[in-house]
Amino acid sequence: MAYAERFKAPTSLSGKEFTYCPGCSHGIVHRLIAEVIDELDIQGKTIMVAPVGCSVFAYEFFDVDGTVAAHGRAPAVATGIKRASPDNVVFTYQGDGDLAAIGTAEIIHAANRGERITTIFINNAIYGMTGGQMAPTTLLGMKTTTTPYGRRENIEGYPIHVSEVLKELSGVAFLARTKVTTPQDVIKTKKYLKKAFYAQLNNIGFGLVEVLSTCPTNWGLTPIESMKWLEDNMVKEFPLGVYVDKVGEVR
Repeated sequence: MAYAERFKAPTSLSGKEFTYCPGCSHGIVHRLIAEVIDELDIQGKTIMVAPVGCSVFAYEFFDVDGTVAAHGRAPAVATGIKRASPDNVVFTYQGDGDLAAIGTAEIIHAANRGERITTIFINNAIYGMTGGQMAPTTLLGMKTTTTPYGRRENIEGYPIHVSEVLKELSGVAFLARTKVTTPQDVIKTKKYLKKAFYAQLNNIGFGLVEVLSTCPTNWGLTPIESMKWLEDNMVKEFPLGVYVDKVGEVR
């Protein structure tokens, strides 16, 4: 009996086995991005920009053209690529330590200019690759290698809410914050990713999807515990939802 193929790996993934820590959300988000690229039929003209951090490994896993940017500079590099080759689809894949710290100026100005690029922003509230230091998005009271007694507002300041900052900028065409801890979340995140790419493809403006993510290794939790911690803590600090939508309905 012949069986119809119902499920397969996206062609926009390289096929290399993910090397991320068990329970990390990067692999889920990678697959969703690749599925969107396949469905939009843009693999042959997509260019990825990966900066420093765990996200730098993305170029190993996507079967698209790409380059690596200096820490925080992915939006600037993506801007140059898109302006030099406007028919290509350009996206950056960035963590919170990259985008919200050393790359704050780059992401704000790219968004404000309405650059026709797409950014996937992974927010796990900590520096993942370099040893678990405090990130701009680290929650108050959260212990890291550089805040062993917990983040204090009078010393380290408050968590930065990137989506809330960017929503005020006129160049933003699509902006949403989501998570991937449940199947329903995964479906919704894919929809948001597609809209963020549509903002670029339809020449509407800048698109960004912020994904609240787990980092079991640096949080010192199991994968299951990490998902619960995200639900109980990060979602309260970083409300989910669509912040800007100039795209409208997409299939």
